[in-house]
Amino acid sequence: MVAWTAREVADAVRGRLVGDPTTAISTVSTDTRTIAPTACFVAIEGERFNGHDFVAAAFDSGAALAVVSDASIAAGLGTHVVVANTGAALRDLASHRRSQLTMPVVAVTGSSGKTSTKDLLAASLPGAVASERSFNNEVGVPLTVLAAPSDAEHLVLEVGSRGTGHIAWLMPAIRPDVAVITNLGVVHLETFGTIEALADAKWELVEGLGPLGTAVVPVDDSRLHRSHRGATLTFGAAPHADVSIAGLELDSTGRPSFTIHTPAGQAAVQLRVSGEHQAYNAAAAIAAGTALGVDLGRLVEGLAGAAASPWRMEIHQGRYTVVNDAYNANPDSVLAALKTVAAMPGRHIAVLGKMAELGPIEVEEHRRMGAEAERLGFYAVVVVGDDPGIADGAGSIATVTSCDEALSTVTGLIRPGDVVLVKASRSVGLEKLADRLVDLGR
Repeated sequence: MVAWTAREVADAVRGRLVGDPTTAISTVSTDTRTIAPTACFVAIEGERFNGHDFVAAAFDSGAALAVVSDASIAAGLGTHVVVANTGAALRDLASHRRSQLTMPVVAVTGSSGKTSTKDLLAASLPGAVASERSFNNEVGVPLTVLAAPSDAEHLVLEVGSRGTGHIAWLMPAIRPDVAVITNLGVVHLETFGTIEALADAKWELVEGLGPLGTAVVPVDDSRLHRSHRGATLTFGAAPHADVSIAGLELDSTGRPSFTIHTPAGQAAVQLRVSGEHQAYNAAAAIAAGTALGVDLGRLVEGLAGAAASPWRMEIHQGRYTVVNDAYNANPDSVLAALKTVAAMPGRHIAVLGKMAELGPIEVEEHRRMGAEAERLGFYAVVVVGDDPGIADGAGSIATVTSCDEALSTVTGLIRPGDVVLVKASRSVGLEKLADRLVDLGR
């Protein structure tokens, strides 16, 4: 919530104000479905829509102010601010709000694990508010900052990057006290080109730290062991990590338990979320909390109750078990899911789809995932849609063109007690298949 006037908004975005400068603003939105009285509607121009088409609807829904780049659209509708670029204006409004916030800000980026680490941080840090879902882009990050209540004790931001300079562009709105990089995988190489460029892009989050800030990075990735203005805490399984994991075990549903060693002492950790990789996400969260001076006992207590966001290693038990990890996919997350499921009791079936945005390593990485499923002893692998190579690496495999065909194939294979993993990039849409399998297995 904010408490601004139209004049303050215009000054923050360096825009031209048309109308009443005393108009009161309490919220900022880019979606007419979330407009409330005294809202400021920012007409974002996206790839698939143009917010200027909805300016009239925004005022009809109660908006008090609009930020536009085309003055003629808002003429006669209500008070508005005219800017050169509404996307930059949204960021600048978030930057203005960030300067008013006094709570510590933790920002999380990485090739995988961003949302899970954000969820774990939100549960473990006292009085924390966090990004909704995966609000991690040039619209979602500013909206999260703008929605942050003044009385929150911590703010957790998830920050994505699709190319060099994306995080740096957002930095005026973020200005983190702690910057977490979960890992460097091979996702988005179609955009970045090289692992080195990917590392540089993620490092932009650390470059935004002040001299009193702390970077939290994986101990086993030397590409992220760089000098910067603040301090550094490492996390991982290596004993020399500042925050290290020992005695990691998974229960029958893949939930990790382990001992965490930190500069503030050690503690036993039990997570509700499934996946060996979640232990590393939890270690990153503990490192961030340690940097902020949060008591280790409070961090561990919060982690014990943390839940995952939808479609991320959701375990649904019935006549058979469905593991819905269909939110997204890259080689690291697919391998983590395969390992977790392989450790669960029962026969194992993987329903996989294409991993997007891998660029020149697409075929190689898909073949590797197929080979990993074979090595881990999966009874069957069903590939849905385009297959750049999974079938080349796996043994017992079926390829199908649609979710309906996949449902028929999988239900013909399943026996009571089996475990079915559903995993692919969002473009494949396997979350619907997972839901149907869950319903049939009740």
